[in-house]
Amino acid sequence: QVQLVESGGGLVQVGGSLRLSCAASGLTFSRYGMGWFRQAPGKERGLLGTISASLTGSTYTTYYTDSVKGRFTISRDNAENMAYLQMNSLKPEDTAVYYCAAVNTYYAYPPRTPERYDYWGQGTQVTVSS
Repeated sequence: QVQLVESGGGLVQVGGSLRLSCAASGLTFSRYGMGWFRQAPGKERGLLGTISASLTGSTYTTYYTDSVKGRFTISRDNAENMAYLQMNSLKPEDTAVYYCAAVNTYYAYPPRTPERYDYWGQGTQVTVSS
């Protein structure tokens, strides 16, 4: 049984930082591309960025949407079956439920649309107060 479990969300002030974790189990994690998404109330779930499955050794490619580029960083640790989303310079508009998702692909740039992903976590709430 595949499980993705996010953690690390919470309440943070404007300009602060949070690091979200995504613990994966039940799959060969290194073979999966990972995406981080978020969904604010009344809005659709949208992509923040992706990280590829292992290309060679510990080489990955990452992609970020313009809204988070330069502020958010995605990483992974295949030995621990973990993916991470480091969020800096947080803004009130970053308030949302954050999700990690896994897709079985070696393509350097995993999909940008939610429906292409195979597995999802339950989400973790991030609230940025002004």
